[in-house]
Amino acid sequence: MKKYINRIILAAALVVGFSFASSAQVIVKVRPAAPVVVRPVAPSPRHVWIEGGWVVRNGRYVHSDGYWVMPRPHRHWVEGYWAPRRHGYVWVPGYWAR
Repeated sequence: MKKYINRIILAAALVVGFSFASSAQVIVKVRPAAPVVVRPVAPSPRHVWIEGGWVVRNGRYVHSDGYWVMPRPHRHWVEGYWAPRRHGYVWVPGYWAR
């Protein structure tokens, strides 16, 4: 019985360890400037523009282009932003909110 409890504790510790490793954030000291983007014509009057944001690739932030999308019913888009952290900033992506 003690052998099984030890295995369960080990498995739980591994799961927690891997979950922390996968949620690591890239912190930058200076927020990168977004490139100037020319917004294309909307596909329809109902479409909304989602501003480009930042994604992490190979340990660095890379700008992703904005795009037109049909809004979700009863929701609004909250823009992404740079959040201050102890040693710099991290990008918090935008999301649909109620």
